[in-house]
Amino acid sequence: MRYSLALILLLFVSSVFGQDKSPQNKLVQFSGIITDADSNIVVPYVTITNVSNKQQKYAANYQGFFSFVANPGDTVMFSAVGFTSKTLVLPKTITDNRYTAMVQIKSEIVYLKTVRVNPWATVEEFNKDFLSLKVADDDMAIAKKNLSRQSINGMKLTLPRDGGEIANSNYRYNFDRMMNVNMRQTNPLLNPFAWGKLMQEIFNGDKARNSDQ
Repeated sequence: MRYSLALILLLFVSSVFGQDKSPQNKLVQFSGIITDADSNIVVPYVTITNVSNKQQKYAANYQGFFSFVANPGDTVMFSAVGFTSKTLVLPKTITDNRYTAMVQIKSEIVYLKTVRVNPWATVEEFNKDFLSLKVADDDMAIAKKNLSRQSINGMKLTLPRDGGEIANSNYRYNFDRMMNVNMRQTNPLLNPFAWGKLMQEIFNGDKARNSDQ
């Protein structure tokens, strides 16, 4: 009986070690880059699912690079929005502890059905909105409104002056100021010396007329 149990235990241990050396229990570092099959441009953030390992999920980075541990013979699926899913089976005869692959996925074209949007639920609502519709003014009506006296007066109060108007205003102001200064300087009625000279001329004229008589 003892010999039988020892023999069974020996066979069990041998089978366990034999399973550990099988390819199914071997681990490899599976790495690669995912690109578009049409343009060879990297596809970022692709979801990678190891179907053989309890649907374990991984993700590629923004450069399309991925790396995770898998077993030889595992079935791996690559999926991304806008691309057709692709399934890859790792070879069972991998001798190294690393395995790399260039994965190419094809873009998927999705044709959507035509959708017609109606803003009115019923014909009655359309008729009601159509009858209450306010027709926009034509170009002639808009021009008349813009050229009306009320509109022009409002623009005078609100619109700023341009460079030409400011230059003309400054020119008129300086010209009027110069003319006022010249008139004050040359007007004899505002000069007391001119008044004295005028009175002296009048007095001398009267004196000359009296001497002639």
